[in-house]
Amino acid sequence: MAEIVFDQISKSYGDGYAAIRNLNMTIRDGEFLVLVGPSGCGKSTALRMIAGLEEITDGRLTINGAVVNDLAPRDRDIAMVFQSYALYPHLTVAENIGFGLRVRGLDKADIASKVQETAKLLELEDYLARKPAQLSGGQRQRVAMGRALARSPQAFLMDEPLSNLDARLRGQMRAEIARMQKMSGITTVYVTHDQVEAMTMGDRVAVMKSGVLQQLGTPRSLYDQPANLFVASFMGSPAMNLLATDLFATENGPEARFGQVSIVFSGEVLAERPRIASAAGRAVVLGIRPEAFQPVDAGGLTGTVAFVEDLGANLLVHVDVEAADRLKSLSAEEDDVTLSAPRLRLIIDGTRRVKIGERLSLAADPARVHVFDAATEAAIRA
Repeated sequence: MAEIVFDQISKSYGDGYAAIRNLNMTIRDGEFLVLVGPSGCGKSTALRMIAGLEEITDGRLTINGAVVNDLAPRDRDIAMVFQSYALYPHLTVAENIGFGLRVRGLDKADIASKVQETAKLLELEDYLARKPAQLSGGQRQRVAMGRALARSPQAFLMDEPLSNLDARLRGQMRAEIARMQKMSGITTVYVTHDQVEAMTMGDRVAVMKSGVLQQLGTPRSLYDQPANLFVASFMGSPAMNLLATDLFATENGPEARFGQVSIVFSGEVLAERPRIASAAGRAVVLGIRPEAFQPVDAGGLTGTVAFVEDLGANLLVHVDVEAADRLKSLSAEEDDVTLSAPRLRLIIDGTRRVKIGERLSLAADPARVHVFDAATEAAIRA
């Protein structure tokens, strides 16, 4: 197994473009770490550095304490799975899985044993005699993983391996890959642009933007305590509602106002996040998850239902809000956060019937409202 450490790592190209900027990150021995972010954020470049396929401009990369900046890929004992399966069409599943072992000169008995062991782990035992053309997309991806896994590498790298599969197969394979990693215990680094994959698969998730690590933590910590506006908007589906406004100092505590509606931060909220008090008088952005909004009879943000997505157990309701001009909603497009019209999203129980054109009044518990500095985009917490 392997502990992988990025120590002040940077990667830039001849035209001055910086793909990675001063990356400091430790991937723990045996963990499943997901690198997530929009296209061009540097996640695949970081993965290729581990594999030895990308030259490091500055900093040190260590694997189990040894500096590997100049170590050839073949000497790193690392296996990599790409988007394309790269299977040999003329070989059977068993021959594909055992190919790397034959290249390394293992005898037939050891190869057969390892192929059987790997096939059992990936539930491919009934397909060992088949050719890749006779397999489904999910089965071919498992064979590609099996070929890498059979080598018993010290680390396993995956670069968007599920992007070629349909939605149903992606869901199945997420569970398969996570199960495989837990059973094998091999340090695994997984690259994706899909935050759902990141949230459901990783022990920890590293969110990247423009070559910079934005936040590293468990999926739950990123969801509940995003470090900045980008993480808040990128992690979570449906996306967090982001509302630009001002905080006013009142005797009851800092207050955000939207016309006649206000959200007051006091008591337990300030005890947990005392820095909100010092933000009074400044422009802020409030972040409210769709599930944190609740319809109320009166006294909330009032709006008209623009669209309803029936998700079965829940409804995702889009509401155009009628509020003062200072209420603006923000949305994340790739690596930027921009102002847009005040449309809010909320999740409610699927048994409730809501119609397009219906008027709703929405409220949110201040304890579930995130506060970000509008100038720096950093979360305002403790």
